[in-house]
Amino acid sequence: MFTYTVRRLLLAIPTLLIISLIIFLLLDLAPGDPTAQLPLTIPPEVKEKIRQSLGLGEPIHVRYFLWLKQFLVAEPLHVFDNLFGTHFADGMQRVISWQTRSPVADIVAQRLPQTLWVVGMSYVVGVLIALPIGIISAYKQYSWFDQIGTFISMLGFSVPTFFTGVLLIVIFAVNLGWFPSIYDTTHVVDSWDAFVFQVRQMIMPVMVLALYNAAQISRFMRASMLDNLGQDYVRTARAKGMSEKVVVLIHVLRNSMIPVITVIALGVPQIFGGAIITEQVFKVNGLGQLLITAIYANDIPMVQTLTFIFAVLIVLFNLIADILYGILDPRIRYD
Repeated sequence: MFTYTVRRLLLAIPTLLIISLIIFLLLDLAPGDPTAQLPLTIPPEVKEKIRQSLGLGEPIHVRYFLWLKQFLVAEPLHVFDNLFGTHFADGMQRVISWQTRSPVADIVAQRLPQTLWVVGMSYVVGVLIALPIGIISAYKQYSWFDQIGTFISMLGFSVPTFFTGVLLIVIFAVNLGWFPSIYDTTHVVDSWDAFVFQVRQMIMPVMVLALYNAAQISRFMRASMLDNLGQDYVRTARAKGMSEKVVVLIHVLRNSMIPVITVIALGVPQIFGGAIITEQVFKVNGLGQLLITAIYANDIPMVQTLTFIFAVLIVLFNLIADILYGILDPRIRYD
């Protein structure tokens, strides 16, 4: 397992380098200019000086290696400085947002807690809801619980989140007044009342996203459980006198989790990408909204950095999913 993990990590390095090159070229060659939104009264020579100050006068290969150096060297060292109070990154040039003229990593660090509060919590809630529903639905196939679970899953998977979000706002915020309709991103949790308010404003966006996530994962869980419940090893375990609880929750569940782990692990990077539509509906100032704003503003360094971070997370959680396969199923061995 250790050899396999090291080999996959080494293979991930050229993979991510190729991905970074593709992302950089696609976005750099796309039409658009950071000076396009400046007033028309600004002389062309001033606009050209602005472009030069942003590093756009260099050849494309020079700009790529400079961006890669800033992302892989300057930003991690700056994070290390903040954590341990060192001064290794002093004077090192960092990836700067064209829109705000601030380091991209600092802006991402400001938005990340909002995304984790809402999208991260919704994913955890969705998984905790989906797994028991999928297990019970498969074990009691065609029962009233299975029928209701199937209906709710199809409803949550087919109804778009922007419709569900607006519907909850109209019912619970406008008509009943139970929850705030807009997420207050400036709210600071420094007391019990502040914590209660934070929970109240998180309930609606979290439930919207949790319903969507749970609908998808519960279907995979149910299908995987049904495939394993009819296997020979289940009949053998029952014939040996094992209790139904042991058969279902230890033998069947462990084998059924293998394909579901893929769905759960590959869904984790979406947390950091943010739920773009839901964040727009509830005005959550997270990474999803940051990406949309950067695209509208032609902020290429911000879009490049966020996209590459998502790619790193996808490669990383693919590796984590493969490692979990070997833990859940002893038959899988990586030599």
